[in-house]
Order: sequence, then structure tokens, then C-alpha cells
Amino acid sequence: MSDKFRKTLLTMCFIGFLFVVAWLADSYLDEYVMRVVRTGLIYITAAVGYNLINGIAGQFSLGPNGFMALGGYTVALLMLPLEQKEFVWFLQPLIWPFNAFSFAEPLFPFAVVLGGLSGAIGALIVGLPSLRLRGDYLAIATFGFSQIIIVLANNLIPVTNGALGIKGVPEHANVYWCLAWAVAAVLLISNLTNSSYGRAMKSIRDDEIAAEAMGISIFRHKLLAFVVSGFFAGVAGGLMASLITTVSPSLFSFSMTFNLLIIIVLGGLGSITGSTITAFAFTVLSEVLRFVESPITIGSIYIPGIAGMRMLVFSLLLVLLMIFYRRGLFGEKEISWDWILSRFGRRNRQGVRT
Repeated sequence: MSDKFRKTLLTMCFIGFLFVVAWLADSYLDEYVMRVVRTGLIYITAAVGYNLINGIAGQFSLGPNGFMALGGYTVALLMLPLEQKEFVWFLQPLIWPFNAFSFAEPLFPFAVVLGGLSGAIGALIVGLPSLRLRGDYLAIATFGFSQIIIVLANNLIPVTNGALGIKGVPEHANVYWCLAWAVAAVLLISNLTNSSYGRAMKSIRDDEIAAEAMGISIFRHKLLAFVVSGFFAGVAGGLMASLITTVSPSLFSFSMTFNLLIIIVLGGLGSITGSTITAFAFTVLSEVLRFVESPITIGSIYIPGIAGMRMLVFSLLLVLLMIFYRRGLFGEKEISWDWILSRFGRRNRQGVRT
């Protein structure tokens, strides 16, 4: 059995195991826990894609919330039933062709793909002028473009219904679709990272001048990373819209980008494993830490609830991590089958010696 075939077989078995776990969780856990699980899987899709441009390619982008908004609105416009569209757009009528059709539930995966393509096209439009910039200038440019998307969402009432948002989106983002897209994001970006394109992106991250001297097309590889990242941001936005069943500009505010930035920095810039584990842990901790925003009584001492305390906790964790683990929890390390099999083999040899 070849090494490549063995790894492929192990990967397929592990994916099957994940879907069995998802089925068991969906059968026995309550709706609240499953909503947290689905949110965590959506964050994995967005964070892994975001790490491609920020961690692998080394380009400081602050625009994923805008691409998530494009995906979210695309899925909402495609999946919202016609009678609900008439009810939602009461200030101004919805424009053609969205007012003439609605996708049925079996077409939900296709709608999510179109949401991803909306994010990719948005990333392409943003990336063409902005990726010629570097460092802080690129961050400012991508942040500005993402804010333009949010401003348009607030003002294009015949399309987005403005600040009122779109309510009543069918909840088709079950745990299986969320898991499938998370797995697809991890597999695709892992393979891309380990390909010649990924090695070129890493060389651009480490030294652009040296990479260009070696004949690597700097702009083309940056744009590829940006478009792929935008695609998965759009997919995550579409799944989020179907999970929450409503879309509004406030859902995709800059705080979404801040959350993703915390995830990839905590996990380690350039580590897909770190982004995957930290994204899920971030979602769980966000729910566990809700008590810090609630009123607390300790004996005779009453502490009123303060909104936003959870983000203060995450900010403190980020500061501490930058002091003690400057490269994140995983750095650029990955948990691979080679690493697992080598550890297993080492333990086996130790057992034989004893």
C-alpha cells in the first residue's frame, strides 16, 4: 500500500467518523448545543479561508466581513420564499429578478456555492486595485472596501432592505452542511498550501523581493489567495444567514473580522490546524463566557452586567498570548498523518523495548 493511498484512506475514514459524530450529536443533543456546534463549524470555514491570505500569503487583509455579507445576502435573496419577499420589502419593492423566483430546499447547496462565488467576485474586484499595496496600506484599503459593502447594504433598499435586513430566511444550514463545508475548506486549503502555489505564497510572505527574483508572479499569487479566501468567506456568510434566519448589515460588521483575526492569531498565522481548533474553541468560549456579561452577586457585593465583557476577556487572552506565545498556540505547525503515525510508531518501538 502506497503512502499516499494510506493517507487518503485515513482521511476518508476520519471524515466518515466526523459525520457519524455529527449524526449522534444531532440525534441526542439539544438545539442550543447544536446551534453552537454549527456556529463553530461556520467559523472554521471562514477562519481557515482568512488564514490563507493573512497567514499563508502574509497579506494583512481586514475585509472578510464584507465578503461574508455578499455571501449572506446572496443566499438570503435566493432562498427566501416569494410570499416572504413581499412581506419583507414593504418600503420599496424588491428588484427583478429576485422578486420572480425562489430556490427550493434541495437547491440550498447551489445557493451556498453562489454565495461563495459572490464573495470570490467581490474579492477579485477589491483585490485588483488593492493588492498592489503592502502592509498597513493594504489593511486600510481592504477595511475601506469592506465598509463600502456594509454602507451599500444599508442603502440599497430594493436589494438588501436596508438596515431592516432580511428576515425569515429558511434554516437549511444543518450540522451536516456546516460540517461538509468546514471539511471542504480544510482539505482544499491544506492541499493548496502544500502545492507549488502554496509554497510560492509562503515565499512571498517571507520575502517578496527574493520571491520575485526567483520568477514568482507576486500579484497573481496574492490575488489567488485573496479570491479563494473571499470564496470561503462568502460560503460562511451564506451558512450564517441560513443558521440565524436573518441578514442585516449589523450581522456582518467589523466585529466579525475582529473575531476571525483573534482566531487566526491565537491559533497561529499559517497554521490550518490552529485556525480549525481555535475557531471551534472560540465559539464555545463565547457561549461559556456569557456569565461575565450578566449581573453577579458575591455576598453583599453586587456587580452589574456589562455588555462586551466577553471581548475584553478575548482581548486579554490575545495580549497574554502575544507575550508568551508570539507565534500563536500552533505557530506554523500542523497535525498531519505523518506526525500522528510517527508518534504512534515511536510509542510502539518504546513498548517493544520495554
